[in-house]
Amino acid sequence: MAEYSSLLSDLSENITNEDLEQLKSACKEDIPEDQSNNITSSKEWFSYLEKNDKLSQDNLSYIEHIFEISRRPDLLTRVIEYRTTVLKISEDDEIDTKLTRIPSAKKYKDIIRQPSEDEIIKLAPPPKKV
Repeated sequence: MAEYSSLLSDLSENITNEDLEQLKSACKEDIPEDQSNNITSSKEWFSYLEKNDKLSQDNLSYIEHIFEISRRPDLLTRVIEYRTTVLKISEDDEIDTKLTRIPSAKKYKDIIRQPSEDEIIKLAPPPKKV
C-alpha cells in the first residue's frame, strides 16, 4: 500500500491545475459536472476515482487510459512502471491490458486477437496508368 500511496503522491506533484482540468475533461462521462467542479486538486481527483471504483492499488487501467488520451506519457510511464515492478505484471500480461485498457473494450477481450497469415487480406497493386 505504501508504494501505491507513493505513486499517487508522485503523480499529484506532476499534475498542474491546468493538467487537472484536462484530466477532468477527459473523464467527464464518469464524473458529473457538479462534482467535477468541486474537485480542485489532483489528490481530490484520485480520491473521487477511488470512491467510485475507477482506481485502486491493483487496478490502474482507468487512469492509464485517461493519461493516454490526455497525452501525458510521463504520467502514463510512471503508472506502467508501478504496474510492472510493484504488481509484477509481465510484458505478456501487459499486451492483454493494452487491449482492455478502455473500459468498454473489456467485453471484447476474448475476441480481440491478431489475425493469422491466412486471414490477412492481400491487396493487389494499383493499376498502372497508361
